[in-house]
Amino acid sequence: MSEPKHWRPLRIASKPKIRRDPHPADLHVGRQIATVRVLTDVSQAQLARSIGVSVQQLQKYENARNRVSASMIYEIGKSLGVPVSRFFEGLPENGESGCEASYLPPDARIGFIASSEGRRLISGFLQLPPRVRVKLSALIAAIGEELTVPQ
Repeated sequence: MSEPKHWRPLRIASKPKIRRDPHPADLHVGRQIATVRVLTDVSQAQLARSIGVSVQQLQKYENARNRVSASMIYEIGKSLGVPVSRFFEGLPENGESGCEASYLPPDARIGFIASSEGRRLISGFLQLPPRVRVKLSALIAAIGEELTVPQ
């Protein structure tokens, strides 16, 4: 077998850049899943078992590291006893200006507590001695008051 006369290396097109940050809608849906789960007093292990995924996979859904398929959103809603639309409440409608941080979950405190950042903060806070927690809480409150005072 003879070699071709004009051998050229195969040109490989550069891969499209993969978005590292989750889409705001994926973040919102993940937070809503976590919020509803916490409000219904269901643990991650219970929900994961109910929908047939691992706890780690559910954590990835809640933190928007993995997108949640439509069928999985349906199963999660069915398992938690809420309509699928519940996970999209508060999300800007099509055509509205959707700045990435322009919306918050209906109850921002529960959404934050359910987030990985919130869980880390609470875990670290609870490891502090009670006296330090009281002082840290007072410091945070003072900073919050200072930020609300017009300059």
